[in-house]
Amino acid sequence: MLNLMRDKRSLMIGAAMGALFACPSAFAQDGAAAADKEGLAEIVVTAERRPENQQDVPLSVAVLPAAQARDYTASGDDTLLALSGKVPGLYVESSTGRIFPRFYIRGLGNVDFYLGASQPVSIIQDDIVLEHVVMKSNPVFDVSQIEVLRGPQGSLFGRNTTAGIIKFDSIRPSQQFEGRGTVSYGSYNSVNVDAGVGGPLIQDKLSFRISGLYQHRDDYIDNTYNGATADGTRVGRKDATGGFNERDVRLQLLATPSENLSILASGHARWYDGTATVFRRGALNLGSNTINNVQFTSARWDEGADNPQKYNTAGGSLHLNWTLGGVTLTSITGYETLSGRSRGDTDGGAAADFGNAGFGESMGRVKGLDQWTQEVRLASNGAGPLKWQFGGLYFDARDITEFYQRAYFLTPPANNPNNWVRLHNMNTSWAVFGQASYEIAPKLTLTAGARVTQDTKTTDLLKTADTVAGVVTYTGRRHVRLSDTQPSWDVSARYEFNPDVSVYARVAKGFRGPTIQGRSAVFNSDFTTANSEKILSWEAGIKTQLDRTVRFNLSGFYYTLDDIQLNGNDANGNGVLLNAKKAKAYGAEAELDWRPSRNFSMQMGLSLLHSEIKDSNVEAQVCAFAGAVTCTVLDPLRKQGSVFLAKIDGNPLPNAPEYNFNVNARYDIPFSNDGRVFISTDWNVQGYTNFVLYETKEFASNGNFEGGLKIGYTAPDNAWEIAGFVRNITGEKNLKGVIENYRAAVLNEPRVFGVSLSGKFK
Repeated sequence: MLNLMRDKRSLMIGAAMGALFACPSAFAQDGAAAADKEGLAEIVVTAERRPENQQDVPLSVAVLPAAQARDYTASGDDTLLALSGKVPGLYVESSTGRIFPRFYIRGLGNVDFYLGASQPVSIIQDDIVLEHVVMKSNPVFDVSQIEVLRGPQGSLFGRNTTAGIIKFDSIRPSQQFEGRGTVSYGSYNSVNVDAGVGGPLIQDKLSFRISGLYQHRDDYIDNTYNGATADGTRVGRKDATGGFNERDVRLQLLATPSENLSILASGHARWYDGTATVFRRGALNLGSNTINNVQFTSARWDEGADNPQKYNTAGGSLHLNWTLGGVTLTSITGYETLSGRSRGDTDGGAAADFGNAGFGESMGRVKGLDQWTQEVRLASNGAGPLKWQFGGLYFDARDITEFYQRAYFLTPPANNPNNWVRLHNMNTSWAVFGQASYEIAPKLTLTAGARVTQDTKTTDLLKTADTVAGVVTYTGRRHVRLSDTQPSWDVSARYEFNPDVSVYARVAKGFRGPTIQGRSAVFNSDFTTANSEKILSWEAGIKTQLDRTVRFNLSGFYYTLDDIQLNGNDANGNGVLLNAKKAKAYGAEAELDWRPSRNFSMQMGLSLLHSEIKDSNVEAQVCAFAGAVTCTVLDPLRKQGSVFLAKIDGNPLPNAPEYNFNVNARYDIPFSNDGRVFISTDWNVQGYTNFVLYETKEFASNGNFEGGLKIGYTAPDNAWEIAGFVRNITGEKNLKGVIENYRAAVLNEPRVFGVSLSGKFK
């Protein structure tokens, strides 16, 4: 069976590579015929903190057009989780619902669901870094462009960017009154409204833009369990959970008191309530990763109060640009705050179905968080052979976080009101950085950047998890402080053969700061910590564009990680942080954008990845329940006390697909009035993906695929569009994550049919 799966994977990879690498030569033959037709537009990115043509940037950067992103979320899908697999090398998943997406680029991410977890993928929205995991879930709306920067970005963007960056830029105010909006309605009463409008308040001096997002879905998952419950959860109900309400607003004011000075003030707020991830206990049979006897619209659970979650976030920023002759001074000040909670039935089902064994629920709560950032940057703005920039950044984040375990929620007198902990987390960081690019010879440009960062984290245990009588049984540390100062740097070279073809090479070093895991205190276990992980990445690529009809980019990479931070379990079954000695990975990404005529366009992407954990001594606790292993472990296994540990040396990184292939295509049928009927489709195929640190037959997926379809009419001048759509068109049940001990499955989104209406005006 495994050989058959790997043969299937090889065939799919071969077909995808053949399609991508054969295209440029075939398409070049049609270049002359298409030269007089509407072609590909130039893509401008800010990967190096200044506007540049995507083809001129000496690193691997993918751009997801705003229109495509809105198509992916027409069904009310999470605006961030929907990005998974849509560009080569990017994977996104969550086991905690919408408030906790986890991002992976080139296989590197973090599976930890701790509210204080750090990630090696940085999220930057409108030039503000969002560090806390809940902040990273802020939805994307009224967006201008999405950039995915692959590989370490430590010189210009700082620590915790060892895997890369996802950068979101909203549509900014302008001096022209304009607006756009998209409204869609689909199955399960799913509603999606994404809109923005703005224009001048004082001609040439002050303009505004107000944007909003509203998403709703009714509860659609039935709880088919109708037995006893220990915490008062209402069981045996139709449409018990699965819904959500997402409400977001942003206001921007752009002042331009002179042609040399611009001041952008922005404020945003979010109010979200919905459902945490619903797990399906026992969905994976022993010895198989096939999902059995599971429906999107039903599940069985006996506790957890239907997995509610609710979070509010808010923030603001002040962005100043002041041109002083040949240089520009930039100041970016940001403030973010949040509070909320998420509760879930963590055993994934009704224990009565499994011999009344295996009860579990928990809740995480951020009582309050405040994040301040201040960046100052001075950069050249001329057109000469030398471009430079240098600056500094200060970061300060503080929060009060609480964790509650099952006994807290039980119906009295069985409950323990003291079964929770409170933590105070602090993270401060400062950095100085600089970068310079110089055209040392015609068509040859060298770029070098460097940064020094100090990162300090402190966690204090303010309240312990005590007995019902209030007796303190915790004996671990109550105060932990970690601090590290690390350099980050990168050097790249770009050579332009001609305006349509260039090659580049880049080497970069970065780090993810030290991390403290305080959640274990709720189990009366000591804190665990992990030292900084350091990455050294090598990359080379070619970027081509032919007659505005074909854009083809190809990159290859190799990286090594020292002291990679992993998350697993200790010998007592508690979640822990650990450092493995090394990890390495290599692979490639290819992207094709083809526009042979005004009426047809296609985008294709392919990523290939091989990753390995390299540490002959590191072990991870495996799936176990009631003293027995509950899955088919393929790694060397040993028993220590009451737990089972597996060697993970040589295993792939978790949530690191061996390949990913995506395609988007659109065909238009023009009318005489310049209106068009169109059909568009998008598909994603994902290769072998292991979800945990150890390898099993159950906890991996292979060949997941999902597609969407849209058919509609576009009015002349693209003034408005009406369409019908379907997401997850084939109704695939894809395994997206697991709860190990209970062989529980996390699924993708169900199939949704709907209609959409979008328009714009100027």
